[in-house]
Amino acid sequence: MYKIVISRMLYLIVFFFCGGSTQSQNRLSKNEIGLNFFRNPSIGLEYRYRAFSVHSGIYVTNFERNRTWRFFKSGLTFWFLPVGNSVHPSSFYVQLNFLRGLNLDYKNRHAFSSDIGYRLMLLKGLQARLGITGIIAKNKPVKINPTPSINYSFFF
Repeated sequence: MYKIVISRMLYLIVFFFCGGSTQSQNRLSKNEIGLNFFRNPSIGLEYRYRAFSVHSGIYVTNFERNRTWRFFKSGLTFWFLPVGNSVHPSSFYVQLNFLRGLNLDYKNRHAFSSDIGYRLMLLKGLQARLGITGIIAKNKPVKINPTPSINYSFFF
């Protein structure tokens, strides 16, 4: 099952990477440094060049009530279908991530996740994201969680 889920996640990522139109990608800003304050993609930093970004930081989530899991999270994001006419349009995204558990039953365990969602540009560089993630790890059930966030980006 683990291999099937990973192969389907990779298929989804490849589908979105290959499906983006070059005309719409030109509407995305060229360079961006993002400070991610809450959960999506992680509490950390992100660098974007046109339609692709890399990110790294600490990801916290609650699979159960009153218990918080922490992971180191690093990954790649593809941005597509920019919406609106602003200089920095809102857009959809899909991510593929590597996670390393930092506590509880995931401590020192590797996991992978795939996210899909929408980034709404609010004011200048302030943005909100809402997505959904699927986390898989060997000998663990697949976990599905919402991934809201507040972030700020510097464009150059």
